Amino acid sequence: MAERWWLVVMLLLVPGSSSAWELLSSLPLSLYNLYECGFRADIDAVDCALARNVFGQHLAQELLFKSVKEFIENDNPSKPLVLSLHGWSGTGKTFVSSLLVKHLFKEGSQSRFVHFFSPVLHFPRVQNLEQYKADLKEWIQGNLTACCRSLFVFEEMDKMHSGLIDAIVPFLGTSWVVYGSNYRKAIFLFISNGGGDDINEVALDFWRQRKDREDIRLHHLESAISKAVFSNPKHGFWQSQIISQHLIDVIVPFLPLRPSHVRQCVRTEMVQQGLEPEEVLVNSITDSIVYFPEDEKVFSSTGCKTVASRINYFV
Repeated sequence: MAERWWLVVMLLLVPGSSSAWELLSSLPLSLYNLYECGFRADIDAVDCALARNVFGQHLAQELLFKSVKEFIENDNPSKPLVLSLHGWSGTGKTFVSSLLVKHLFKEGSQSRFVHFFSPVLHFPRVQNLEQYKADLKEWIQGNLTACCRSLFVFEEMDKMHSGLIDAIVPFLGTSWVVYGSNYRKAIFLFISNGGGDDINEVALDFWRQRKDREDIRLHHLESAISKAVFSNPKHGFWQSQIISQHLIDVIVPFLPLRPSHVRQCVRTEMVQQGLEPEEVLVNSITDSIVYFPEDEKVFSSTGCKTVASRINYFV
């Protein structure tokens, strides 16, 4: 095996050699992953982490696990995996993305092959839009060349300048060529509050009709979310080719959280802080959250986002 590995290394030094790529794909998975930039996909760990740490998101858990599992198990995907996470703040979108990163890469979020983009931090000035587009395209291509298993996370898409994200359209389909790299093994995550109101309306209708929350399926939400972000001129997906060319593989809705879900968040956070989750204290913190609609108090207006700070206040 050692001799075979050194042969691969030598072939990689030969310009235009295809033999190295063929040999790499035939190596045992553990050794092949050494080449794939510290990519250590632990699908069972992803499933367990979602089940133990994400509350009230049956649909998101199901869609994420299924799509990631199928993508990783496919040795020759036709395109990168493109996921778009939607829902109100505090429902778990960013948290779930961090769980994926943790269990897909050996170094987690510290991996130099995991890239985060914030519109506020990286693309603040609309007058620089064309430069941002050129820089973003160059950055994506450069990192895909360095690592075919790169993961890109675009946060707060609802705050991104319209038109900017279309700079990466060529990398999301099936026909682009990145020299020396199978870019189709990359993963792109988009995180957005866009469509959150539509998701909340559907969840509220189910509650009012006394329907089981678990019966909410993607077909109840998908078209409304797409329409909401595509037709909103203030959203990063406004009239985007990513939407019109159907480059998003899975839209992942995050439902608004009930008080019972917030209570689970409180207990989990207290345990992580080394505190005893006493029932009286858990209830006090849960009850301090603002719920909507005001007269029915069905869902948390901030999800679990403020739970940690409220624990510090009450303890």
